[in-house]
Amino acid sequence: MDTTILSLALGAAVAGFVQGLSGFAFGLVAMSFWAWTLEPRLAAVMAVFGALTGQIISAFSLRRGFDLARLWPFLLGGFAGIPLGVALLPLLDATLFKAALGCLLAIWCPVMLFAPRLPAIRVGGRLADGVVGLTGGIMGGFGGFTGVIPTLWCTLRRMDKDAQRSIIQNFNLATLAVTMLSYVVAGNVTREMLPSFAIVAPAMLIPSLIGGRLYIGISEVAFRQIVLALLTLSGVALLAASLPRLLGS
Repeated sequence: MDTTILSLALGAAVAGFVQGLSGFAFGLVAMSFWAWTLEPRLAAVMAVFGALTGQIISAFSLRRGFDLARLWPFLLGGFAGIPLGVALLPLLDATLFKAALGCLLAIWCPVMLFAPRLPAIRVGGRLADGVVGLTGGIMGGFGGFTGVIPTLWCTLRRMDKDAQRSIIQNFNLATLAVTMLSYVVAGNVTREMLPSFAIVAPAMLIPSLIGGRLYIGISEVAFRQIVLALLTLSGVALLAASLPRLLGS
């Protein structure tokens, strides 16, 4: 089997399972496979497409409560950030961006994981939520990373798992749809990418459903631990992919 096809399918399957279980992280997990084999623009488009497909699957198979009062600051910020991210994508030093994000996740998330009694963040209100949404939108434009910072923020706020899942699932669904449309309008999606779409979608379908079923049965503590562990591993993977290139340049 061609290495690119195998990488696409394996990355989509693993990322689909993780997103089904946690509600986010498709782009981060998939990029840990695709960064080695795919051209950056193709990887970014596939990450957004796969993450959006997973959120659509979750919307039908794993419905969470819709709380517009909590969600709208994230959405407004996210919609404002997406065009910025799409515009910056051709200018972005992808390696430096991955290294910086990986460093943040690999340092801060273990601190939260091993210090569960850290006080919850209560300050900032809707303005802070909007800024977090803006950051998520910009990162979505970079390659489907919409949910990373909002997930970390919801965890810092110590939301219960269903409230966090509701915000992240609906935020990701809306912002990823807009990001994908922006990619199409900007010409980042080409005919040559069509076979890749046909690989990613079926490869992630069953793993996403399995991950969603497992989510239903886990406790609040276990969910928080899974989210933080996934964020940490994502950070390590990003550093592993980016640091050799930075040090070798």
